Amino acid sequence: MAHTLTYPQRLAGLPDTDRRLLKGMAAVALLALFIGVLAGVATALVRGGLVNVGMADGYRFLTVHGVAIFFYWLFTTQTALLLGLAACEHGKGLAWRPLAWTAFGLMLLGLFLSMAGSVSGTPLLYNGSPELVRDNPRDLLLFNAGYSLLGLGLMLLPASAIVTLLHPRWQGQQDKLSAVGFALFAWAGFLVVTGFAALYTFVPGILWALGVGPFPLSHGTRWHIVFHNMHYLPLMATVILWYVLVQALTGVKSVFGERFSKIVFSMYLVFVPPTSLYHMFLEPDLPQVVQVAGSMLSLFVSVPTLTAFLIIVASLEVHARSQGGRGLFGWIGLLPWRHPAMSAIGAAVLSMAFGLVFAFVLIQGQLAPLLSDTFFVPGYFHFFTVGTVSMTLLAALSVVLPAIGGRDLWKPRVLRWMPWLALAGLLVFGAAGITAGYMGVPRRVMDISYQQQAPALWHSLMLAVAVGGSVMATALLVFAGGIAASLLPRKQPSTSVAGMVVSWGGTAVKAGTQAWVGPVSILVIVAAMYVFSAVGFELMQSLPLSASGGGGH
Repeated sequence: MAHTLTYPQRLAGLPDTDRRLLKGMAAVALLALFIGVLAGVATALVRGGLVNVGMADGYRFLTVHGVAIFFYWLFTTQTALLLGLAACEHGKGLAWRPLAWTAFGLMLLGLFLSMAGSVSGTPLLYNGSPELVRDNPRDLLLFNAGYSLLGLGLMLLPASAIVTLLHPRWQGQQDKLSAVGFALFAWAGFLVVTGFAALYTFVPGILWALGVGPFPLSHGTRWHIVFHNMHYLPLMATVILWYVLVQALTGVKSVFGERFSKIVFSMYLVFVPPTSLYHMFLEPDLPQVVQVAGSMLSLFVSVPTLTAFLIIVASLEVHARSQGGRGLFGWIGLLPWRHPAMSAIGAAVLSMAFGLVFAFVLIQGQLAPLLSDTFFVPGYFHFFTVGTVSMTLLAALSVVLPAIGGRDLWKPRVLRWMPWLALAGLLVFGAAGITAGYMGVPRRVMDISYQQQAPALWHSLMLAVAVGGSVMATALLVFAGGIAASLLPRKQPSTSVAGMVVSWGGTAVKAGTQAWVGPVSILVIVAAMYVFSAVGFELMQSLPLSASGGGGH
């Protein structure tokens, strides 16, 4: 019965206690986003020379930015959406609700402790390196306690989603999971693994800070593992949400069938775990064959991501062409661009293309040691974190929150332009940041003047980063604020969003309809990878200052 309803209808029909949980989690996630974005703007302004603060304060801004965005915004939102979609699969609400609420409480307490640890004591950056507080281990206690509570929440909360998905099978009401149900099951499993990796990484620091354990010498290695789990898992979440949102906004399902979609989602189970190790293979003193193996490991995650992208784009294209779309790109104009979620998905797809291109440059064995400690990393990484993942999460919230709260989106005509404005700012930020990386600008240094010995171009590039970052942040905050308004109590009856979406699901696809945009897009991305790699090799020959080291995130 649940699958005859649209996703907004299923969400609206969830039990009150489930909707309260989802709204609470969304509110906390958006709070973390606002904190992280504001701290990020402050960091960019300091680096650009537009704001003068003490060195410690600059690093404190950077710490708050990384902790709030990368850990709490991304993962509180993911778990909220996972629970909501799992509950929608059969329309009967969540199983093991007390566990879900308990896990959310742990994550909320973790956010409070992490923020307290970030603004007090030694600025630890988001990786919480114990090397920075060897002489004052207590500065690590709150910081690592927050991360550990988050990790525990990430281990417990997905269990509610897993039981919710499997319960109908245990009751004999279902023979197999749907494609979305299977994807959600895999997503939940990865979240559990990520939570365990976080505990494995940060609990030793707590024990050391309390004086009951040795100094965590292996923190760097453990950080690589947890970081790359937390880096690539949101990409899996992104393509799952694209799959769901396309159905919600257009009614279109995969033209390749559910079995093929399940195969693609299961590829993440094969390709994501090895990527946690790739940095260990890129140290400059290792043999070249080992470095090549490391680069290949990192490329693996792009296989299921690009395959899922092709499925979604091809499915949309053949349905749009059946609706009268003409030309190579003419069908794109028929998509429901009036809905802010569609605009966010469009911006996310373009951002992913840029991110993949420059990720390929970074993972090459000869370039990685030179670029990993430069501003190239934040320059390219924001195409994923902000442009791809955060935009997709906001797109999902723009569909979910009005449904569970009953209050329409605030000014969708305004909100639908915000993803494009954010993308414009991101392009300036990314172009300046990546160029700065090629020029050798270090990534974690607040004052890059080096007593006026650094090239003048460095300051100009950091100024462009600050301007682009400010535009990106402003658009992101407006977009997120408009979505957050749906959490407020409803003051008027909810109006239909039918005018902002299309319904192509029941339309028969014409025989022989071809879809070319997906394959052409992949060819363009591959060509750009080689072009920018060549540019990188040429520019790195004339670095103003030499950089070395395998570089950790």
